[in-house]
Amino acid sequence: MSAELLSILALIVMFVIATVFPVNLGALALVGAFLVGTLAAGMSTDDILGAFPGSLFVILVGVTLLFAIATNNGTVDWLVRAAVHLVRGRLAAIPIVVFAIAALLTAVGAPAPAVAAILAPIAFGFAADYRIHPMLIGLMVAHGTQAGAFSPISVLGGIVNGVARDAKLPGDDLVLFLSSFAFNAAAAAVVFFVFGGRHLVSRGTVSPAASSGGASPGPSSGGSLPTSPSGGSVPGAAVTSVSVEPVSVGTADDAAPEPVPDASDAGSGGLRLTPHQALTLTGIVALCLAVLVFKLDVGLTAVTVAVVLSLTSPRTNKGAVERVAWPTVLLICGVVTYVGVLQEIGTVDYVGSAVAAIGIPLLVALLICYVGGVVSAFASTVGILGALVPLAVPLLNQGTLGPVAMIAALSVSSAIVDVSPFSTTGALLVANVRGMERDAFYRKLLAYGAAIVVVGPLAAWAVLVAPGWLG
Repeated sequence: MSAELLSILALIVMFVIATVFPVNLGALALVGAFLVGTLAAGMSTDDILGAFPGSLFVILVGVTLLFAIATNNGTVDWLVRAAVHLVRGRLAAIPIVVFAIAALLTAVGAPAPAVAAILAPIAFGFAADYRIHPMLIGLMVAHGTQAGAFSPISVLGGIVNGVARDAKLPGDDLVLFLSSFAFNAAAAAVVFFVFGGRHLVSRGTVSPAASSGGASPGPSSGGSLPTSPSGGSVPGAAVTSVSVEPVSVGTADDAAPEPVPDASDAGSGGLRLTPHQALTLTGIVALCLAVLVFKLDVGLTAVTVAVVLSLTSPRTNKGAVERVAWPTVLLICGVVTYVGVLQEIGTVDYVGSAVAAIGIPLLVALLICYVGGVVSAFASTVGILGALVPLAVPLLNQGTLGPVAMIAALSVSSAIVDVSPFSTTGALLVANVRGMERDAFYRKLLAYGAAIVVVGPLAAWAVLVAPGWLG
């Protein structure tokens, strides 16, 4: 058996073992990388360890440490109240605003993981306190980052357009950007209604100035929360009046959200900052500026800010390191290391070449989109696009398929699956989730990611490639 086939079989076996036994998949993946790389491919230990995603490790640790500190000292709760005040209590507007901000930041050039690292903790804090389903707010962050990811000045847009030019293929910057935006916006709309968005609309508003008078918020009417199609409870579905009392979100093993601050706290009096909260907020703003303006590494910058905050108030920030999502770090870094070994062995090129040899252009186009989607769910979207666009050149040079449509479909297929918990963006969602047990959220995100891997490439192919309406 070839090393390529053996590596694929080993990946399947690891998923089965991790499903049946309570073993961290990341640990299994590290063992698989060691055994497959050493025994099947003859790789050195240095080459295997070279596939370890050090940058992703630092991002996960740095960002979760920083926002553990922000949670400990109450800064995240302050941001929650400020968000209520900003949207004048319109709960249904929050997911839409989160999506729009994420799309805007990536469209102007910020890397998607950096945007997710900045927005996810704040968005989850709001969701936990005001009974917005964590899946709803998390997926708005994820799909928002991908909606703007292919603008002409964005990281992914520049890479894809550059690869197309190097391959002497025609391109259309606007079609590429709008395709990604439209597919992710459509996915976000579905997410909004599946995970309780319509019930947020029916709940009305939470008045940021409730302290001025009026009836105090009361509990929702009797009965349990109805179940969403995802299997979790839909937050706020049973609310018949304005209410901000905490209730459980998700499945039976989900943790109850943290206590919700009184709506009156969202008024001007409730927006006062303590000195350390002000310093923490300054650190978060500095992180945003450092990453978005000065292009500094998000992980190292987050660690730096976290250390400075720890030194300024050691007692307040005691225990923050223990709140880093270490099992998630092991899980994601282990799997990404194994995929790096697969790339080194040549498994990705092997699969792509086998697909291209079929000879039926439309079928080959669909299979290449699926290769992009499946592999990108576990590996670097940038790396996959850089490899698959050139791989599709022989197919596109036949003149049967429109290059603009094919490149757009492949880009959408490879990027929309970044909601997977094994991608950087998905990993950041798992690491920062609030209002739901991390394991429960991970399982839901894994199921949603699997659905996107199945539906996303097919939809991109059906809309962009099969009709033949793009050149």
